[in-house]
Amino acid sequence: MNTIPAHAFGLVLAVGVGVLVGVGLFTFLYADGHAYLQDDPLVCANCHIMQPQYDSWMASSHQNVATCNDCHTPNSLIPKYISKADNGFRHAWAFTFDNFYEPIQIIPRNQRVLQNQCISCHGDLVHPILDEDDNPQCVNCHFSVGHAGHQRPQRF
Repeated sequence: MNTIPAHAFGLVLAVGVGVLVGVGLFTFLYADGHAYLQDDPLVCANCHIMQPQYDSWMASSHQNVATCNDCHTPNSLIPKYISKADNGFRHAWAFTFDNFYEPIQIIPRNQRVLQNQCISCHGDLVHPILDEDDNPQCVNCHFSVGHAGHQRPQRF
C-alpha cells in the first residue's frame, strides 16, 4: 500500500491553510472589515437590512448618549470583540445564504447582552423593580427607547 510522503502532506496542509487565510484576508479587506472593529453606528447600517434600525436609533432618545455597541455588545474588551466576531460571522452567513428574517430579529444571547447593558447604565434606577419582579426584561416595556418607532417585540 502506498503512503503519502510526509513532505507532501505538509505541502498540501500549507497550501490549504494559505488558501483559507488568503480568502479570509481578501474577504475581510473587501468587506471593509476593519470598520467593524470600531464604534461608528454607520457601520451597522452597511447592510441594507440594518438601515431601519439605524434610522430608528437616530430618532431615539439614546441617539446622543449610546452607540450600537453600548447596548448590543458587552462592556469588557475581549467579550465585546468575541460578540462582534460571532455576530459578524452569523450575519455574513445569513446574508450570503439568504437565511434571515425581515425585520431582523435579536437572538437570545444578544437579548441577554442587551438586558445586561440596560442594567449597566440604569441599574441604580431599576434595582427596586428588578428585586420585585421575576426576571423582568427592560425592552418588554421600553421597546422603542433605543429604536424609536419600533414595534413591540415578542416577549422573551
